[in-house]
Amino acid sequence: MSDRMTTAGLARALPRVAETAVERARLRVVPRTRRATRVPFVSLVTVLLLGGVVGLLFFNTSMQQTSFTISRLQDQATYLDAQQESLQMDLQRLQDPQTIARRAQAMGLTIPAAPLFLELGSGRVVGDRSAATTRDKVQLEPAPPTLPSALVPQRRVVVVPPPEGVLPREASRGAQRRTGSGR
Repeated sequence: MSDRMTTAGLARALPRVAETAVERARLRVVPRTRRATRVPFVSLVTVLLLGGVVGLLFFNTSMQQTSFTISRLQDQATYLDAQQESLQMDLQRLQDPQTIARRAQAMGLTIPAAPLFLELGSGRVVGDRSAATTRDKVQLEPAPPTLPSALVPQRRVVVVPPPEGVLPREASRGAQRRTGSGR
């Protein structure tokens, strides 16, 4: 009996199961799943990478320009330091008392023989009023030292005898002809 019941229950349940299976097996349109969430992420990463590369390129270019500017300014500073040093040396040379006195003498100025003094209370001039002359020049350059007599070489006159068989007078004429002098 239990076999019969199972077969009779199965026969009744089979059309329902088959109907459900057929209904499940039918094709129907399935709604799309959204994959659009990846597109913003990929585009964001791409924009960030592109922005980073452009930023690095801009930073590198600006650093190069800064380096060139620094190099140019250092060269200019070196040139200006050398020019300042040259001007300092010129100024020291022009302020040298020897140079001032030499230029004053070249303009015709002379040093007075004796100084004059002005008394402020009375307004009187005190001192020798003799005029300065060109003979009163102050020697600015020291005289060159004289050589000691031990260092002065003595002159020696060497007489070369004429060649044999030639008279002294003919030898002198031949020498005059060779040098082009004598007339």
